[in-house]
Amino acid sequence: MASLIDCVVRRLGAEVAQDESACLAEEVPVALVYNGISHAVMLATPQDLEDFALGFSLSEGIIDRAEDLLDCETTPSDLSVSESLAGVPEQGLSLELKVTLRCFMRLKERRRTLAGRTGCGLCGTERLAEAIRPVRRAVAPVVVAAAALARAMAEMPAHQTLSQATGATHAAAWCGLDGAVQLVREDVGRHNALDKLIGAMALAEVDPADGFIAVTSRASYEMVYKTASAGVGLLAAVSAPTGLAVRTAEAAGMALVGFVREDRATVYTHADRVR
Repeated sequence: MASLIDCVVRRLGAEVAQDESACLAEEVPVALVYNGISHAVMLATPQDLEDFALGFSLSEGIIDRAEDLLDCETTPSDLSVSESLAGVPEQGLSLELKVTLRCFMRLKERRRTLAGRTGCGLCGTERLAEAIRPVRRAVAPVVVAAAALARAMAEMPAHQTLSQATGATHAAAWCGLDGAVQLVREDVGRHNALDKLIGAMALAEVDPADGFIAVTSRASYEMVYKTASAGVGLLAAVSAPTGLAVRTAEAAGMALVGFVREDRATVYTHADRVR
């Protein structure tokens, strides 16, 4: 399934209107199905989906390491007309994932615990203690120069092919300690982009002590949690963090930097990690 689609738009200027072609970033429903049981449905860009499946499984604690994901198969499925837009059948994707029995039994227990709840919290939970999870992995205590953060943000646009074409996607990048961009993944959703990056890092057997993650979005709790769960010790964001994100980063021992733009940055936690 294509990640880019073409459409005809009308460009409006001060004195003229002109019809021309443009690109849109696609988003489709993507179901994550573990050992035959559907666990979650996400709206995502249909690109790098194997990275997404692995990264989501790791960052959500469904598996403990890449080897726990035994197989991943992408299957297209048409939605019914009643569920489509303007009567045009839409297509979704199912990621059919096979995980180890140990991980699957743990996932089944989690689903059983959440069954029947009607709260409107995260992931079907209704109590704060269930929605906000502590990071249980030690992060790498990396130290970087402020110039490395600026370099990472300056290099990212050249790697954002979807964003260049559409202006509609976020990116997450794995950067060396010198700020050089090494891996980039894009998606319409910032969490999805980060999950894709975490999956790509796991497949590449990246050492979290060798760099940091930079994102083209704000730093929400989930962005901090996913980064720390990957063992990465610094997250640099182009926009601000939330209060919960700052507290989570502080507790995890992770440096959190926001407003990284050109020669400016704001360090919210563990400021001694940024020179």
